Amino acid sequence: MNTLRIATRSSDLALAQARGVAARIEAALGVATELVLVTTSGDRLQHVKLADVGGKGLFVKEIEEALLDGRADLAVHSAKDLPALLAPGLVLAACPERADARDALVTRQGMGSLAALARGARVGTGSSRRAAQLLAARPDLEIVPLRGNVPTRLRKLESESLDAVVLAAAGLERLGLGGRIAERIEVDVLLPALGQGTLALEARGGDPMVRDLGRLEDPRARAALDAERAFLRRLEGDCHVPLAGLASVEGGRVHLRGLVASEDGVSIVRGEGSSDVEQAALAGERAADAVLGAGGAEILAALRGEPRRR
Repeated sequence: MNTLRIATRSSDLALAQARGVAARIEAALGVATELVLVTTSGDRLQHVKLADVGGKGLFVKEIEEALLDGRADLAVHSAKDLPALLAPGLVLAACPERADARDALVTRQGMGSLAALARGARVGTGSSRRAAQLLAARPDLEIVPLRGNVPTRLRKLESESLDAVVLAAAGLERLGLGGRIAERIEVDVLLPALGQGTLALEARGGDPMVRDLGRLEDPRARAALDAERAFLRRLEGDCHVPLAGLASVEGGRVHLRGLVASEDGVSIVRGEGSSDVEQAALAGERAADAVLGAGGAEILAALRGEPRRR
């Protein structure tokens, strides 16, 4: 292979992530790279709620098509954007080291914290997960729906008279905007999105390149992502559902904390699960079963408009 073609969205963050991976591939494998820019449905539908038009998978579908039809050899995704199931024929080839998985508060004043926001403060987010947990912590807040890439959301602090926005710390750091962070919100208050802070390198199954990409793999990041994606699959999560979860890897064990919430944050059910690192998915499945058994099944049914069980 003379040049490895890397499919990516064209947003500032996606390009920064893809360029970082490209540089690592060139250094580790000695292979030239080329970026293939793909406009996804999620990029085109900037003025509607993702949950109303198909969810996070809209940022992935066209990129997966580029892999399957041979226009690209590799894709770089924010792992939190991946749907529960990949397109048939594709695999996660590698997961590099995970960045800070926490959510970050960015305020108009440039300083402060979630606890210090004034009563009734206007906080922007496009995430039902963030909205539910923010309301659980601060029911007085006014949550303002927000779409767009990271620079657009930051500009809306002023243009929409917001007091703060909540974004992924990792995304801000990858764009060189870590200095805008007023507070990295602790996971006891705001549990992150599944896969947040992790990059996922997707390729065609059976491609010999997949073995070579193992040089970019971080085993701890992979185990944590395997657990978190298993939690997502077991709960059949999508953009309609405020789901959150974070796995940690210590001493050959994986431990996952997860939750499902009602959209208003009034009802939150939490669960935990652990397993050996060799069976990381089990930790996610056990946490999901704990959530379902503690009342999460009822929350999920209500969110999906399913009839109440008798």
